Amino acid sequence: MDSIRNPFAPGAGTPPPELAGRDELRESLRIALERARIGRPAKSAMLVGLRGVGKTVLLDRVRADAEAAGIQTVRIEAREGQSLPALLAPQLRQALLRLSHLQAAKDYAVRGLRALAGFAGKLKVTYNDIEVGFDYEPEPGLADNGDLEHDLQALFEQVGRAAKAAKTALGIFIDELQYVEEVQLAALITAMHRTEQQQLPVVLVGAGLPQLRGRMGNAKSYAERLFNFPEIGPLPMPAAELAICRPLQAEGVAIQPDAMQALIQVTEGYAYFLQQWGYFTWEVAASSPITASDVQRASPEAVAALDESFFRVRFDRSTPKEKRYLRAMAELGPGPHRSGDIAACYGSKVTELAPTRSSLIAKGMIWSPNHGDTAFTVPMFDQFMKRIVPGQDWRQA
Repeated sequence: MDSIRNPFAPGAGTPPPELAGRDELRESLRIALERARIGRPAKSAMLVGLRGVGKTVLLDRVRADAEAAGIQTVRIEAREGQSLPALLAPQLRQALLRLSHLQAAKDYAVRGLRALAGFAGKLKVTYNDIEVGFDYEPEPGLADNGDLEHDLQALFEQVGRAAKAAKTALGIFIDELQYVEEVQLAALITAMHRTEQQQLPVVLVGAGLPQLRGRMGNAKSYAERLFNFPEIGPLPMPAAELAICRPLQAEGVAIQPDAMQALIQVTEGYAYFLQQWGYFTWEVAASSPITASDVQRASPEAVAALDESFFRVRFDRSTPKEKRYLRAMAELGPGPHRSGDIAACYGSKVTELAPTRSSLIAKGMIWSPNHGDTAFTVPMFDQFMKRIVPGQDWRQA
């Protein structure tokens, strides 16, 4: 079939042609943002799930929905080694500048920009990666104590007051939130708690790996009461079918029932994998309808593409010892696995492998569903590890 007309979109954060199975969550987040705008209590949310379930796509779609409704938004992607103040400061500056153009909010927004100048000026000593332009001189005593938890509360308060004066809300969207250090995460939670107490229209929508919930609970014990934590998982069968059928129907292409079943089975309903297999199945299919043999012929190419991009980029970030740990996990199957079983397979003691396990958790490669358990954050990573490190020579590495 015509490659130019291929409707599927495999890619990191690339919007799929059909965002299936997420309508209920989108609606609940829309309601939260609208409640905040009119001054009603609204819970912020943390979208948690494995890699490849579509968290980033969903985060961006909710943000687009909010902007279309006239709500102010900022979008941040957390990264290893970058501080939360460095991520927030430029984006909050842009939000405050936009609000300063509205007459009703101008005075509050200008005071917010003064707070931002004090915030960045003082914290630059601690977090020397902060780079933000100053539009106004700082106001002495406003968000300039040099203490992140205290100053972030003061800054969020000023931003919230500006949004309230403009009769809007501010949606703060942060992806990969698990990379934010725990002390900084605690400051963010405290700042959101303060805005909620003062009924200011600020809503935080974050996304991260499954360990995010535990990290937030460790940072502040009340985090689980302050936020909703919807789990984003593989699509149920009806939604997975829609994710494939709708794009094909838009191109006038049909798919046989056994081919659909084969696609869902091989992808396990994960949103990213559905796009990947859909793309390569289209490429190998000669004509409509798509058959199960088309799916079978597309699978080696889909797997090769996943190995090269989705899986390999994570594997290459690991040290030799970490790779061996991951291979030992894979030897045991998809997981989760007990730490003792992994250590036995690795040929070492649990205590000796604890630093390796902690390092892999920090890198977002694995997580702990329960105390003493370890699981991959990437679906089907056990199969990849067996392909990339075949045989048993890894045991003597």
